[in-house]
Amino acid sequence: MSATSDPQPAEGTGTARPKRILHVVSNVAHYADPSHPTGLWISELTHAYDVFAAKGYEQKLVSPKGGTTPLEPRSLKWPLADGSTKAWLADKDRSALLSSTARPDEINAADFDAIYFTGGHAVMWDFPDNEALQKLTREIWEHGGVVSSVCHGYCGLLNTRLADGELLVKGRRVTGYSWREEVLAGVAKQVPYNSEEEMKKRGALYERAFLPFTVKVVADGRLVTGQNPQSAKATAERVASLLSAEQVSSNL
Repeated sequence: MSATSDPQPAEGTGTARPKRILHVVSNVAHYADPSHPTGLWISELTHAYDVFAAKGYEQKLVSPKGGTTPLEPRSLKWPLADGSTKAWLADKDRSALLSSTARPDEINAADFDAIYFTGGHAVMWDFPDNEALQKLTREIWEHGGVVSSVCHGYCGLLNTRLADGELLVKGRRVTGYSWREEVLAGVAKQVPYNSEEEMKKRGALYERAFLPFTVKVVADGRLVTGQNPQSAKATAERVASLLSAEQVSSNL
């Protein structure tokens, strides 16, 4: 089975099936001002996808509405568009995945070992209140899977509640795009909320790197979060290490 095919039940061969990763991407194409485009920060997907592909994991993309995920224009320009991004866009099969993402209702959470929320400012609008994504996240978590995010992807974890009604992030260590990075990126006045502050309001134990735009990954049991685009590869590597070492346990 290729890395881009739909997960299927493992045959009764006694051979362990490959791990399966569900990538969550946005459908939003612009800020509140339609003249200011945004979308998926593509390296946050490609860096993680490369890590998981090297492990032989099966991977699938899902978005709140299904279909196309727009791309953040800044992520496609030098020097931010690195080799991983260029290779993805040059690969017709992989590039096609960006226009054919699944809807949440087409996904069976039991098929996946981990969910990975990508970022880009777009997700600030369509991730936090999407109940279908929250359901997938809760089910993957509660069957012992890994829940992960990078950069603004942690907005997808803001309002996810577990079966007992508690917020997933309450009392857990997390990181994600910091307010200081919003200010330095020049978009603090255009974002709909302060995601760092919103995460703290939900009882999460937010952490950030001493220097902005440097690699920072926080793992609290099966919850793995990365601070910014620079952290995507390291975040995926931490997820892979959990899965590879079979450290995933529903009692964490």
